[in-house]
Amino acid sequence: MFRKLVKFSVSRPKAVMVIVGAAVLLSLLQFPRMKVDTDPENMLSDTETVRVFHKSVKREFALYDMIVLGITNDLSENGVFSPDTLENVYRITEGIKGIDGVISYELMSPSTKDDIEQAGPGTVSFKWLMSEPPYTQADALKIKERAMANPLFFNTIVSQDGKALCIYVPIKSKDMSYRISKEIMRVVAEQGGKENYYVTGLPVANDTFGVEMFVQMAISAPLAMFLIFILMLVFFKKVSLVLSPLILAGITVVITMGLLIGMGYTVHIMSSMIPIFLMPIAVLDSVHILSDFHEKYRKSHDRKKAIIMTVEELFVPMLFTSLTTFAGFFSLSFAEIPPVQVFGVFVALGVALAWILTITFIPASISLMSKKSFENFGASKEDDESGLMNAFLRWLFRISVYKWKVVLTATALLVMISGYGISRIVINDNPVKWFTPGHRIRVADRVLNSHFGGTYTAYLVLEAEDISGEVFQKPEMLEYISRMQGYLDENGIVGKTTSVADVVKKVYMELMGGEKEFYRIPSTEPAVAQSLLSFQNSHKPDDLWHFIAPDNSKANIWFQLTSGDNRNMTSVEKEVSGYMVKNPPPYPVKADWAGLTYINVVWQNKMVTGMLRNFAGSFIIVLFMMIFLFRSPIRGIVSMLPLTVTIVFIYSLLGFFGKDYDMPVAVLSALTLGLSVDFAIHFIQRAREIYSESGKWEITAERMFKEPGRAIVRNALVISIGFLPLLAAPLVPYKTVGVFMFLIMLASSVGTLLILPAIISAMPRAIFAECSKPMLCKCGNAVLLGVVIAASMAYIYSGYDAANWTFFTFAAIGVIAVSAGLCSMIS
Repeated sequence: MFRKLVKFSVSRPKAVMVIVGAAVLLSLLQFPRMKVDTDPENMLSDTETVRVFHKSVKREFALYDMIVLGITNDLSENGVFSPDTLENVYRITEGIKGIDGVISYELMSPSTKDDIEQAGPGTVSFKWLMSEPPYTQADALKIKERAMANPLFFNTIVSQDGKALCIYVPIKSKDMSYRISKEIMRVVAEQGGKENYYVTGLPVANDTFGVEMFVQMAISAPLAMFLIFILMLVFFKKVSLVLSPLILAGITVVITMGLLIGMGYTVHIMSSMIPIFLMPIAVLDSVHILSDFHEKYRKSHDRKKAIIMTVEELFVPMLFTSLTTFAGFFSLSFAEIPPVQVFGVFVALGVALAWILTITFIPASISLMSKKSFENFGASKEDDESGLMNAFLRWLFRISVYKWKVVLTATALLVMISGYGISRIVINDNPVKWFTPGHRIRVADRVLNSHFGGTYTAYLVLEAEDISGEVFQKPEMLEYISRMQGYLDENGIVGKTTSVADVVKKVYMELMGGEKEFYRIPSTEPAVAQSLLSFQNSHKPDDLWHFIAPDNSKANIWFQLTSGDNRNMTSVEKEVSGYMVKNPPPYPVKADWAGLTYINVVWQNKMVTGMLRNFAGSFIIVLFMMIFLFRSPIRGIVSMLPLTVTIVFIYSLLGFFGKDYDMPVAVLSALTLGLSVDFAIHFIQRAREIYSESGKWEITAERMFKEPGRAIVRNALVISIGFLPLLAAPLVPYKTVGVFMFLIMLASSVGTLLILPAIISAMPRAIFAECSKPMLCKCGNAVLLGVVIAASMAYIYSGYDAANWTFFTFAAIGVIAVSAGLCSMIS
């Protein structure tokens, strides 16, 4: 069927172009409907427990996503507490109130927050901390004194060194973050002075990444494709010919993205990277075709005949390289993260589309070219002997074939050393670190977190089992919360914590005359109630409900962290859990976490660990496909060895260089699998074809390091070097893609040309021997095949939850393995 499709493309090229053109046009018409979603919270499904709880906490405690505007003044000896700076802060706060999307009532600034002061025996008064800008330095220092004495301000709104302060800007929706941050900086430009101003916070970081990733895509992708074009032009020397693969890659991206948008899916952080992944994959098979066509045209000088022969010869290896890549990405549909599922499925569809276009669009393009376009085209005899590439291939041939023991020994040592590197890998992520160190978001993050208790927020919600007992109005419970906060603060686990206990202690101290000895939880419940009631006489009585439920059945402890790293939030979670186990609260309570910092940990852990599981499972499935392709478990396993060594080596570098295993790296694991096996498939398939003619491995090897070897090296160079422009990107995930593409392609191609010939030289009969029933000619083959099938089925069952892990699940897997063993005995 597909061979007929190739011949149709050669004989009716214009029809192919019309069909492809119509598909592209239809896809482009979908782009105006594109919806962009940069909210990492949507990495979890709407029904995910932690997400449902997070929303309920925000609603119940009136919490909002915040943009943080930091102001520092290192020039004045009084820091930000100088009249000029505080006047600028006052004007900026007033300007921010007028920005659409800002919840002005909840704005946290020196001019919008109450100071609590003693107003006589048993009474307190509430005054704005900065009702108007100070006119003298003495007035400014008075504001500093009152701010430092208030636990709700200290190390949150004002820094402990007095050099910085923050304005917390609550917003109606996270997708407004980027726009609002820009408007905030316009207000700063109009109202601010010589101070330094910084904007940060997870919402603005996420939204900024979403905006910049599209800008980056529009710059880096064309640059990468341009460099690929230059490299292919060097190899094949015909502009019209090398344009075809690049056009094919563009068509693949447009149709795939058009299909995604047309089916109603939003373009998320994950799906925005689909073009970057599809472009190298779409070009891969085309380079193999052009390389082989380059050789065959020299002999026939008939472009149609040459392209048909080329596609037919490469049809099987191209099909299986595409299938393995398809399987690698489609395995992401097993993930628990919806955007990852969408990403995996649509990249897999793009891979399938690229393969179809490769065997139709490329032959059609070549058929439409004039005969004059092919003048002086085709490999010459000198190409077989001269040049650096051929010298490099001859060196690889001598090393891998004649010194195969050295190669295999070195490979074994490399794997052992790499194993140590892998043991050092740390699984961690932080969305702010998706920006380069010099990016304004990263700079703001570093500066403000060096001054304050932290710009990363998480919430620990304590809920009493007895909801009618007003547990969080009882002194014993508040004292327990205060002790836990003190333990965490003293051990440096968090930057700062704030709770209803701090409110009660501050109000009670002022009620008792302002003496520091009374900064404590009162010993009676009525005194606690009086403190809470007094706080509700402030300008913003609703501020109390940020920390405690109106019925006193729940309390919310605010955690400020100086780092958004997953491992930091995880250590805080473990420390709190450990404290509560060792020091049980006086009343039974249930503890749960909320906040963007915690949600990031949940979805990133799900994705990273899920990617590891999916990678392991898809590795087994690809192995099964290799066994099926080569009709032999031994050949299937051998074909996976360069892939395995490549993966082990590349990922060991993470451990050796201290690079975290994060979201971009986890996603790239799917790409690693599909691309690394590509060269092995081509090498073994072509070697078997040549061996069937020559009958000797030495002759086969010599021929393999000519045209097939050149195709592999060309492919590796085009893709690896072509994606180096991504290293100049301001977004770290794009840099990661560039580095990994470069290393994966080089390591897998060199590994294939070294390891496979060495293995074959050690045991040629295992690779080339044939029997009448290849799959079952040996007992070991059948048993091995059964194990692989069983593992594949187990992975599919677990991935789709098609069956719970019951006795029947294990029984079904066992039956498959036993059946394979019986087949061996019968055969």
